[in-house]
Amino acid sequence: MDNNVAVNDAKQYILLRFDNEQYGIDISYIDNIVRLQPITRVPHTQSYFLGIINLRGEIVPVMSMRRKCDLPDKDNTNLSRILIIKVEGNAKIGVLVDEVREVVTLAEDDIEKLSSDTGDARAYLTGVGKYNDTLISLININGLISDVDMDF
Repeated sequence: MDNNVAVNDAKQYILLRFDNEQYGIDISYIDNIVRLQPITRVPHTQSYFLGIINLRGEIVPVMSMRRKCDLPDKDNTNLSRILIIKVEGNAKIGVLVDEVREVVTLAEDDIEKLSSDTGDARAYLTGVGKYNDTLISLININGLISDVDMDF
């Protein structure tokens, strides 16, 4: 019976990589992962917005994860992907990332919650996961997109 509790408490995360850091996004927020495609710029938007894409007839705004996290821009490669994130209602937003690595399963025991003295990090991270002797910063999707204007 204890094994069932552990399985039920486990969550799956999409593992991303930026520079030498690993990040995880709860897979329940992911609608789709698409290859990089042409992005149409939209004037007068936040600096981290790259523009919009047409995804099978649906217009989806795309933001840069690097810019949102105050990381320097980097040339896109054949590993670059756009994560299509489900937000409130049926709205979707694309998030450009450097690389999608794999899906990992983390038990609740493998995740350390952030302490209250971590300041601004709490807005973008929900905790730190431990997987195969590495640390994974777990992204708070709601915090990441909280100031996003979806009216395109």
